[in-house]
Amino acid sequence: MGQGDEPAGRTGAGDGAARFRRGPINWLILCAGVLIAAIVSGTVVMVNDFRERALTSGERELENTVLLLARHYDQQFADFTAIHHDVVADVIRAGIITPDGFRQQMATLEMHKWLRSKMTGIADVSGVNIFDSDGRRINGSEAWPVRDIDISDRGYFQALKSGSAPTPVQVELVRSKFSGTLATIISRKITGPDGEFFGVVTRGVAPSHFEQLFASVALGQDSAISIHHRDGTLLARYPHVPEQIGRNFNTGMVAQKKVFDWSHGTARLPSPIDGRERLISARALTEFPLVLVATTTVDAKLADWREQVRLLVAVAALSTLVIVFMVFLIVRQMTRQHESSQARLSLQKQRLDTAVNNMTQGLLLFDSSARLVVCNQHFIDMFGLSPEIVKPGCSFRDLIAHRQETGSFRGDVDEYCADFLRKVARDKFVQTVVEPPDGRAIRMVRRTLDDGGWVTTLEDITERRRTEERIVHLAHYDALTDLPNRTLFGELLERELAKIGQGGQLAVLYIDIDEFKSVNDSLGHPIGDELLKAVAARLRDCIGAGDLVARLGGDEFAIVQTGIATDGCITALMARIYDAIRRPYDCLGHQLAADASIGIARAPVDGTDLDQLLKNADLAMYRAKADGRRTFRFFAPEMDAWVRARRTMEVELRQAMLEGGFEIHYQPLVDLRTDEITGCEALLRWRHPLRGMISPAEFIPVAEETGLITQLGEWVLATACAEAATWPAHIKLAVNVSPIQFRSGTLALKVAAAIAASGLSASRLELEITEAVLIHDDEIALAILHQLRSLGVRIALDDFGTGYSSLSYLQRFPFDKIKIDRCFVADIEQADGSAPIVQAVVNIASARNMTTTAEGVETQEQCDILRALGCTEMQGFLFSRPKPAAEIRPMLEAPARRTAVV
Repeated sequence: MGQGDEPAGRTGAGDGAARFRRGPINWLILCAGVLIAAIVSGTVVMVNDFRERALTSGERELENTVLLLARHYDQQFADFTAIHHDVVADVIRAGIITPDGFRQQMATLEMHKWLRSKMTGIADVSGVNIFDSDGRRINGSEAWPVRDIDISDRGYFQALKSGSAPTPVQVELVRSKFSGTLATIISRKITGPDGEFFGVVTRGVAPSHFEQLFASVALGQDSAISIHHRDGTLLARYPHVPEQIGRNFNTGMVAQKKVFDWSHGTARLPSPIDGRERLISARALTEFPLVLVATTTVDAKLADWREQVRLLVAVAALSTLVIVFMVFLIVRQMTRQHESSQARLSLQKQRLDTAVNNMTQGLLLFDSSARLVVCNQHFIDMFGLSPEIVKPGCSFRDLIAHRQETGSFRGDVDEYCADFLRKVARDKFVQTVVEPPDGRAIRMVRRTLDDGGWVTTLEDITERRRTEERIVHLAHYDALTDLPNRTLFGELLERELAKIGQGGQLAVLYIDIDEFKSVNDSLGHPIGDELLKAVAARLRDCIGAGDLVARLGGDEFAIVQTGIATDGCITALMARIYDAIRRPYDCLGHQLAADASIGIARAPVDGTDLDQLLKNADLAMYRAKADGRRTFRFFAPEMDAWVRARRTMEVELRQAMLEGGFEIHYQPLVDLRTDEITGCEALLRWRHPLRGMISPAEFIPVAEETGLITQLGEWVLATACAEAATWPAHIKLAVNVSPIQFRSGTLALKVAAAIAASGLSASRLELEITEAVLIHDDEIALAILHQLRSLGVRIALDDFGTGYSSLSYLQRFPFDKIKIDRCFVADIEQADGSAPIVQAVVNIASARNMTTTAEGVETQEQCDILRALGCTEMQGFLFSRPKPAAEIRPMLEAPARRTAVV
């Protein structure tokens, strides 16, 4: 593709993208317009519908009102008709045939009372009156005697008398001749049997009567209820308008005139008074020429509709605004998304270019004609090629030829290219490792594409190969010492054991570095690691050409010695090993000494199975450690039973700790000058449920080896302190502390806790330590001793003279007491015995302000010699064996007696 094509492609893409963007936006705007038009149309339809409903509801309300009033007045005026009928019936019953007879019959008091009873409860202005044929009132329902009234001049009387009345009932609005008030007169004619005119019966209804009832069913503002004569005359109206009463409204438009002709009906007409459009409902009474009319203005009935219209318009406007706003937001968001998408596409393209050129693999893409389409920078850098040659359009052969020129390819170019292209056509996927002339390892992955081209990735895996080789090495060799590890050691030993059947013999040596943990704990792991590397180097120097040394883990090493003729070969190797290991070490500026416990198992004498042989060597090493360390042992069959017994003892020790199987016995310490008991030493005893009392010399080493001694020591300390707190105040308590307890680092805290819990004075507690505590980790041990001294506890150096007996310890830490071991007391009576040694120790102690205690005193002669040598205290069977707490208490309270206890 040329450079001139790219902008056009981008522009076309931009136009297409713009069209794509405008298309959905136009559709969105169109849909929004349709929705807004639908909202407007719906609003208009609903407004008109609500208007029509409001008017229809108003018409229905008016119709119901006039119907109710018409029924009421039909019922009420029916009473008047009943009176008329009763009067006519009386005329017939009395046989009245002349006007004079009618006048006489109707003018009686009895008739007055009868009329009055008929009108009881009916409020009228003029009540019911009976007039004769001359128009003179002859009776009435109001007062008696009746007042003389002449109605001969009234139109309704003349119409009834002359027979010109269109209906038997005449209604006329007249003004009273006496009160001057208006009243609606309802009159009916009374005739004789022959039709002769006898008179009329009338009933007067005041306008206020109508208006009171109309007011009770008022229809609201701008509404009116009226009653008209059929001829259009207004008889009464509510609200009351005096000047309109008596006005004839049958003079307007044709539509208005028709109202007075309806039996009932409803219309929308302009008002004849103010011209406002009104809803009109009229209903005529059944037997009387009266029409009830109820009206209200259209404006009044549309008041609620206007509120609804305002609400609908507001909702429609709000909906339209929401739609417009939402369309605006959507359009803006779509525009932003499009812009963001374009930016992302541009960024992704940039990132893709960056990724292709910065990937850890070389990338090549060829088309079906074997011409380069894509090549990243890493491929060019990988082989040191020229980007002017290796670029899109370059042929595969030219690329390989260029590699040959630059020295990254050796071979025949044409032959390689032909073979490569054949494989492209044949194999869809190929993964292989090629090695350029510079010795690197390049992994090549080639995949054939569907169009005949192919894509190739190349990765420099030189470092990975080296790492894998390193991993393989680490899987079989120890990372610290570079000796074979346990896995490789097993494989090599299996190989050597396979040769045993050919008459060979070998030995497996299990080597454990003694007290190595104390080096780690006191000086740190870096120093310990340096010591292990030094030991490994010396062991490697000790073995022969066919031998093997390996590190099994921690401070354990193993050696396979082959080509053994006699056991002397093994002991000679042991001598070389001990000579090498015991030489001093300089580890990062620290001068260290080391030793080892070694177990030896021989093949085929002690087994030919790998696991069995290793187990036997381990048992032999375990026995060497139990026999005091720093030595070696050959495997013997009885060692298996011995180890099982040791493990059984370990289990029983743990069980005894849980079940309380231990006891503390106390042996008195006697002052040689006063023969008084000055203290007691707490001695641990184990009462086995089957074996009885077990010697501490038998179970204490097991407890120390398994770490149980720490828990046992804490129990002894706490129990003995609690017991000593009950003794006389001058009696001291001596408690032995194991070197293992010192290594925990919390001994001072445990001692302080025991003293606090028991209430024993710290000055009465004396802790006895051996030289083994100071031989290793002397700096840490001395620091702990100073912590104990700061608590006020006394410190005694036990078994002095049996170990290294370094006088520097006495100088570096001021002990309170030195205990002389029983081995120096046993032969003190003999001329060539240990008396001079004891004397020297006593003198040293005296010079350092220390007291001395002689252990194992069993005879009076030994006691006398020790007293003469200046020894401070004695302890032994001469005075008392160790006793339980219950037996020792009486001795502490009684005067001291030097009595040998057997």
